[in-house]
Amino acid sequence: MVIPTRESGGLLIPTLAALVPGAAVGLVREVLLVDGSAQASGETGETAEVADAAGCEYLAGPADPGARLRMGAQAARGPWLMFIEPVGLLQEGWTREVRSFIDQAERSGAADRHAASFRLALDGFGFGPRLQESAAALRQMVTGRPRPEQGLLIHQRLYERLGRHEDGTRAAARLLGRIGRRRLVMLRSQMLLPME
Repeated sequence: MVIPTRESGGLLIPTLAALVPGAAVGLVREVLLVDGSAQASGETGETAEVADAAGCEYLAGPADPGARLRMGAQAARGPWLMFIEPVGLLQEGWTREVRSFIDQAERSGAADRHAASFRLALDGFGFGPRLQESAAALRQMVTGRPRPEQGLLIHQRLYERLGRHEDGTRAAARLLGRIGRRRLVMLRSQMLLPME
């Protein structure tokens, strides 16, 4: 599990709490917090404290978002990479979906040919969030790309073959574009994100 952070220590607590069911069933074996704020200030700060308290691995990374994602992937020890944002909350049932996807991909020999992302859910009540969710789903149907904040589950071999994350603020979006519509599976479980 790779979470790129930058002055986001307080946001991490609910995100990390949502990972506990995955750790309990052996699905989440490591959580890497790759923080870009330490490079600029020279101090590790709140994110390092959260990492220590939660049993995560803290990596002082570069300010560039793409370089942080790539650094986390290189430090990961497992064959599967899962990238999520510090504001993303995996919703109930995500462990079952991820386990099912990984098992099926490995059984069919497609682990290095398919990646997965989560469905979008926006935090909030009423018509506004549901309208934005519908608009995002429509955009995804047209473009074949989810929002990068919806997370990405990808095998190391496919990640390397696609050229990993490039430098820049749009690195995650560009990687999703290289994965393409035919290789990207949308899981039924959701990633809850804050309203913009």
